[in-house]
Amino acid sequence: MSPAFSPPRFPRRATALSARGLTFATLLLLGGCGLFKKGDQKPPPLAPPETMYNNGIDALRTNRYLLASAEFEALQQNYPYSGYVANAQLMEGYAYYLQDKYPEAVQQLDRFLLLHPTSNDAAYAFYLRALCYYEQIAEVQRDQQGTVEALDALQEVVSRFPQTAYARDAQLKIDLCRDHLAGKEMLVGRFYEQQNNYEAALNRYQRVVQDFQTTNHVPEALQRLVEVYLALGLRDEAKRAGSVLGYNYPGSKWYGYAYADLRSAHLVDAHTQAPTGPRPGVVSRALNLIF
Repeated sequence: MSPAFSPPRFPRRATALSARGLTFATLLLLGGCGLFKKGDQKPPPLAPPETMYNNGIDALRTNRYLLASAEFEALQQNYPYSGYVANAQLMEGYAYYLQDKYPEAVQQLDRFLLLHPTSNDAAYAFYLRALCYYEQIAEVQRDQQGTVEALDALQEVVSRFPQTAYARDAQLKIDLCRDHLAGKEMLVGRFYEQQNNYEAALNRYQRVVQDFQTTNHVPEALQRLVEVYLALGLRDEAKRAGSVLGYNYPGSKWYGYAYADLRSAHLVDAHTQAPTGPRPGVVSRALNLIF
């Protein structure tokens, strides 16, 4: 899952760019042991912080993400009080993100936010941190703790920076996370229903209707509630769930299934909403009627 829009421009290159080129950290990465013969010469002097920073930015621009993270880390280790450290921390987090090293990216971004909570780049740091969790969301069949963490991180972006482009994109991803969590509940509920564990299935379907009302899974959850209530002999509850489904989604295929079940159970009367052709669903005013 990639971000919906590109991150901000890279911070401007340092103006005092050294003509010497690569830093000692870069040389160690590129050259290995053969660069220097023992006793022949001393390693070159450590490059100044602006050179390390510029090398890291150049590496990012040319998709050499491993080299970029090494440059930014070397800068922080060797010049902890430099004015380039804050940007280096943020860019190192971004470099880890581009390498799909999400735990390392989160750790680096947390360090940046702890040390620079009022930075102008804090909104982007929170957003990038949320993306790290979002990218790790597992398939519906697997544990969804990662989805919960992504949802929390995205909501933090919206609450802290509501008027930003980051918040707008985070809100879209929040909706996707909620749909994902609702899908997990439906998967488990269907499993329980197939095992005739109707009480457990009922809890899952009810949670979708109560907690994930804006997701696409609600019509099916209501139809499954009709099935389960009928299986449990709870005819009035089945009819109420069917009424809510018919009121909100009269053109849904799920209401067609529920209507057929209710008719087979002789629960259809003159007041029962008949299925209609496709039409946009209306905002529910009656979801609480089935609880």
